[in-house]
Amino acid sequence: MVEFSFVKCLRCVTCGAEYEIDESVHTCSTCGPLLGTLDVLYDTDRLAASFGPDILKERTDPTIWRYHEILPIRDRSAPVAIPVGMTPLYSLDSALGFNAPKRLLIKDDTRHPSGSTKDRATAVAMARAREVGVSSVAAASTGNAASSLATFAARADLACCIFAPATAPAAKLLQIRAHGATLLAIEGTYDQAFDLCMATCERLGFYNRNTAVNPFLSEGKKTIALEIWEQLGFRAPDVIVVPVGDGCIVGGVYKGFCDLLDLELIPRIPRIIGVQASGSSALAVAWREGLERCKPSQASTLADSICVSHPRDQIKALRAIRESDGLFITVDDQAILEALSILASKAGILVEPAAAAPLAGLKEALAKGQIESDAEVVLLHTGHGLKDIDALQKASAGNRPLSVKPDLEEVAEALTKKRVKDAGQNG
Repeated sequence: MVEFSFVKCLRCVTCGAEYEIDESVHTCSTCGPLLGTLDVLYDTDRLAASFGPDILKERTDPTIWRYHEILPIRDRSAPVAIPVGMTPLYSLDSALGFNAPKRLLIKDDTRHPSGSTKDRATAVAMARAREVGVSSVAAASTGNAASSLATFAARADLACCIFAPATAPAAKLLQIRAHGATLLAIEGTYDQAFDLCMATCERLGFYNRNTAVNPFLSEGKKTIALEIWEQLGFRAPDVIVVPVGDGCIVGGVYKGFCDLLDLELIPRIPRIIGVQASGSSALAVAWREGLERCKPSQASTLADSICVSHPRDQIKALRAIRESDGLFITVDDQAILEALSILASKAGILVEPAAAAPLAGLKEALAKGQIESDAEVVLLHTGHGLKDIDALQKASAGNRPLSVKPDLEEVAEALTKKRVKDAGQNG
């Protein structure tokens, strides 16, 4: 085994208690699973000499493992051989129908093997699972984390057990099954599936990939920040807009920029804007009311990936927004569908509802003067549109197919009528 980890310890986000990385602990034994989520801390003095722009410029590895010094893996053979990371960052220069910032960019994580950002977290979690020699892995999910884990488990030849609400989008449930995972379709909510998965992992000894409970998931998701920094020429943007459900992604993005700040590779952390659906806004409410934790709620939104009543990574999520001088924005389902339609029809980008939420949130923040028009803004797109066919049908309801016979004259007449109709709507 070749060791290349610079990890110093795990630290509780609430009480500051520290744990060795090799201890069989996922959350703080004093503060518990919700308040006692753990940060992975690195030896920045040693790390500084081994990580930076000059070193990265010489690397050709197009995956998250190009940042191996700042990831919590010791064994170079541990990562599963599925390429994750270095997704495109590109300018969104299309006419979107509103006054967008002059510098608007997309970080397109829909390009990952399973079609979502969750592959970043899974890649690191599975590498850890292989290091500790487990044979079975499990996760609770509304769909994306589950399909990601099923993808990696298939390649690693590990047994995989998934707990997902039976109401999750059919495409996501089918993706899980196609990869050979055991799918437990829970007749209840995501939060109920989460609690059941936790109890099962405890009883049967499965490796637990659950959000917040497993501290290594944030380390995978922080690579979003590392890539944006590198893709922008080793600098940070002004603002990054992130969809938020459980809070793991937004917490991970913040952690990545914090690590860069600790290494003196950026002068500041960008403002982080978290976007929640109005019907699933526990974190936004806690932020607005100045609370340290979320109130009980009952989530309901068509954006299933961010439909969470009881956010599990709430401490890290609230910290990310508050310490970056950011904010939470809430948008309703109609605004999310409109943003999905805009991205698909005007920018050629097909995303699921949760991944459209950042654009909807951006419009809201601009309208309220919460983002300057000359700011450099990055939108994070987290899941591909084909993961939720029902949502696409709703977003595309105004563009129904033209039913015509196989006759050229009928085709010409139908297209003429459509042009006239479109001109009237746009006029």
